[in-house]
Amino acid sequence: MPKIFRQEEIEYNELQSNLKPYEWYSSPRLSELGKSKDLFFNMRKLDPNKYSYPYHFHRNAEEVLLILEGSATLRTKEGLEIVKKGDILFFEMGDTSTHQLYNHTAEPCIYFDLRTNNDFDVAEFPDTNKMIIGPLMDIFERGSQVDYFKGDENVDQIWGKLNEK
Repeated sequence: MPKIFRQEEIEYNELQSNLKPYEWYSSPRLSELGKSKDLFFNMRKLDPNKYSYPYHFHRNAEEVLLILEGSATLRTKEGLEIVKKGDILFFEMGDTSTHQLYNHTAEPCIYFDLRTNNDFDVAEFPDTNKMIIGPLMDIFERGSQVDYFKGDENVDQIWGKLNEK
């Protein structure tokens, strides 16, 4: 059954952060209310002098932002660019689409955020060398990579214990 979400009826919840520059608002996940299987989507509101999510890219999701009200500065690998009402921003998978918004204006910036849902995603944050594995939202710092076979040196002993049972 089709589901209509009316912008004027959407309520926003503040997403709490310990960092003041990252206080922003989101609607409930509209994709869950609409029972979407393949998409994540919701509305976001970014107040003046606030940043959206940290500078990041997705390894396993494409993302589209539609600016519905206001304006913001978009940061990408190519630099900074002003985006405004009516602009559609598309971010393909991978580090070529690293992005972040900052509301440089005196008015809120309201935008629709749409992402593909491929059961899991890895988002990477180049400024801080972090990565998040979702949907569990496990957060790691990059640089703690290990060899593929680390810890498997004693595979014969493990199998030997299994055979003893």
